[in-house]
Amino acid sequence: MDQVLKVSKRIWNAMHEIDIETLNELVHEDAKFVHMGVTLSHKDEIEVIKNKKIIYKNINFEQIDLTQIESTIILLRKLKLTAVVDGNEVVNPFVVTEVYTLNDDVIKMASMSYTRINY
Repeated sequence: MDQVLKVSKRIWNAMHEIDIETLNELVHEDAKFVHMGVTLSHKDEIEVIKNKKIIYKNINFEQIDLTQIESTIILLRKLKLTAVVDGNEVVNPFVVTEVYTLNDDVIKMASMSYTRINY
């Protein structure tokens, strides 16, 4: 399970640093992303990050919960995200659900969903 946390950290860093190569390596090509009501494919998510439609400025992780069910790993992260979205800086508290697959010791992200929460 520590390996999942390492992969997740690499993905968050890659989103922050706009490291498309690492994202393509760690995110399954059929992955889905949900951002506050908008669902994106892997390709669409990469384009959003590459074109700086979402810029991850600061990510403050607060809590994690990790569960493995057979070859599926679910990582829930409570966090506060400061981002620039279409040119506007926003700060939102989220629970982010990250879903990973484990296949022959290879871990890939299958889904990432952001759920805005209230403090």
